[in-house]
Amino acid sequence: MKSFMKYVLGMAMSCALAMGAAPANKPNIILVLVDDMGWGDLGLNQAAEHAGTPKIDTPNLNHLAREGVQLLRHYTSAPVCAPARASLFTGVHQGHAEVIRNNSFDAALENSHTVASVLKAAGYSTALIGKWGIGGGRESGGTPATCPAWPTKRGFDYFFGYNNHLAGHRHYPKEESNADPETHRNAIWDGDEMITDQLDGCYCTDLFTARAKKWIVDQKTADKDKPFFLALTYVAPHARLGIPGAAYPAGGGLKGGVQWLGTPSKMINTADAATWDTYIHPQYREAWADYAKKRYGNNAEHKLMTARRHASMITRVDEAMGDLVQLCKDLQIDKNTVIIFTSDNGAHDEPGAVGGFAGHPAPAQDPSFFRSYGNHDGIKRDVWDGGLRVPCVVYGPGIVKGGLADQTPTQFQDWMATLADLANVPQPMRCDGVSLLPLLQGEAGAEQGMRDRVLYAEYFFPGGMAQYGDYAANKKGKQRGEQQVLMFHTDAKGWLKAIRTGIKTAQEDFEVYDTAADPHETQNLAAQPGVPTQDWMRSLALYNRRAYDYHRDPNAPRRNNGCGGFRSYDMTLVPAQTATVTPGLLMRSCKTAVDWVPAYNSLPAELTTMAPVIAQPGETLLPAGSVTEFRGYLNVPQDGNHWHFYLTLDDVPGSKAFVKMHKFHLIDADSNYMPGATATESAAANTVELDVAKTGKKGIPLKAGLHEITITVVQGTSAPGRIKLEWNRGPHDGKQTPREPIPASAFVH
Repeated sequence: MKSFMKYVLGMAMSCALAMGAAPANKPNIILVLVDDMGWGDLGLNQAAEHAGTPKIDTPNLNHLAREGVQLLRHYTSAPVCAPARASLFTGVHQGHAEVIRNNSFDAALENSHTVASVLKAAGYSTALIGKWGIGGGRESGGTPATCPAWPTKRGFDYFFGYNNHLAGHRHYPKEESNADPETHRNAIWDGDEMITDQLDGCYCTDLFTARAKKWIVDQKTADKDKPFFLALTYVAPHARLGIPGAAYPAGGGLKGGVQWLGTPSKMINTADAATWDTYIHPQYREAWADYAKKRYGNNAEHKLMTARRHASMITRVDEAMGDLVQLCKDLQIDKNTVIIFTSDNGAHDEPGAVGGFAGHPAPAQDPSFFRSYGNHDGIKRDVWDGGLRVPCVVYGPGIVKGGLADQTPTQFQDWMATLADLANVPQPMRCDGVSLLPLLQGEAGAEQGMRDRVLYAEYFFPGGMAQYGDYAANKKGKQRGEQQVLMFHTDAKGWLKAIRTGIKTAQEDFEVYDTAADPHETQNLAAQPGVPTQDWMRSLALYNRRAYDYHRDPNAPRRNNGCGGFRSYDMTLVPAQTATVTPGLLMRSCKTAVDWVPAYNSLPAELTTMAPVIAQPGETLLPAGSVTEFRGYLNVPQDGNHWHFYLTLDDVPGSKAFVKMHKFHLIDADSNYMPGATATESAAANTVELDVAKTGKKGIPLKAGLHEITITVVQGTSAPGRIKLEWNRGPHDGKQTPREPIPASAFVH
């Protein structure tokens, strides 16, 4: 009992540290996501160890990093587009993504909380401008009527841009080849209207920037005091290496830079169908010839062409960032606006499935030209740091501390928690992240307060990793296949990254690296003193992710309809824990209004008090309008591959609940839960496209013994109520075991 009390109190202290001091006024938030920009493509990150390697000029981003915070070890949730975006917007890592895993492009994002819906509930205007790709339409298709996860159905008030991911490879929606057989256009949507035919000569980086500026101005004109959240998701620098048609207009802000004109065939001030895809930035037009000739010989001209295009695309994004910052200054909102800039995954080596045109080639960028992966190894689709570690800059004068370059490992799911913290609302319990606000504000002890968390990634792609001459020798011949990553903190070694690739069985070992001291991941520390054992790491993986009831309907009219996440370790029994325990669960409860099941420790500090031990959650009458947390262990009586769990709340409107076992999601009775109904451990219950009747055939594989459990209930405001918890072991000896209440004897702490 003492050890568990120490653990609970430690968790409370660390979570209190993880809650930053939210600004007095809810800040505006601009989240900028670029596509396939490598860690080394940011000017400040280009590897000094490789003298003579060409560099891309990013003066505006460099300035924002120096005046704000640069997160040097920021990780995407997956090394490819769709799952990375799904995790970013839902706040869950890939071990808990219900639908979009691996390469589930254009599958429907599950119908649960998103960053946008949380901020909208906090009083924000919300918009997505750019690429979506997780709306649920046919691959290379989808309309507001056919897509169950259209952005405005996932928390955004307004959407402008590409819904389908292949159209989102086109930098000129009207001029480039059609990627959308459903609409017969590279469909750019303005709300519910497709406007592609009006976009003569519109370069997407300029188009999205101009529309974003117009939307921001409109918000502040309509209500200057209402905060906004803008997700600005660029296409660049992915795909066909499409470049602008002219120089970026001077000035920036309200009067300069790119401007939205709103006139068909002249929608923005840089639109010109006669010059599309022709503008190489002047500083790159004659650059790097000697370097290319020496390195690539007879292939130098092709390499120069692709490199100059790639650099021009990134510099264009950089100019757009300067334009946006100037707009914030012109509107006098720069002191109350946070800008987050990052990339969905590491650098690419692919043309994006777009054919070239006369004078408009469709090359693939060679990521080794600029060493776009920085001083790491790996690219897009690798879980080595070159594929997972992404550039990240956070700028917010007066909100974040300037001049910080932080080495604490962080990951995409942290933005849900961080932005909820900025908006002064609790984060959903479903969120796997922690608030980075203390880190961004330079608070003493912020990193220490994050040491009990685990970063997690899993991804499958067949074959071996791409090979480049400046990779470390240990990457030669490395497989991709089934890949898994854990990052955790140890007292002896600090933050460590455990990685295994080409996984065939659940028992395969992890390699272990200190990616701060060894960014190339060359020195495997797995056998060194102070490094956890392989059994410990394998258990940690099982404690932090789970197998779901995946269902891929072969008759669905979508090539990638989600749920491609079967893993070799899915049905490995989750190990039990060892602890000295006493009967009952620890309980704490408070009266507060919240629109979702919150992570209890993200509630205001004055509410996070300890309460008595209770024998059985179902025996406790939960007060109307309350949030109650039960924490302890569940003593599972027998080994079982298919333990099933059932949760039912009294039929009181607004009641909802969420259950975690260890750190994995056990039962989600939060978003879209109907009080009085029974929720189970089955996945995809909250989706439209993939609802599979919650059969729970797979169940949870558990070893007999103690398993940490946290149950949080939001009780509706109109009446008190109770929670009912049941379980069964699943099929055993050819028979279905009966479903029965979880007895009080199973709850200990």
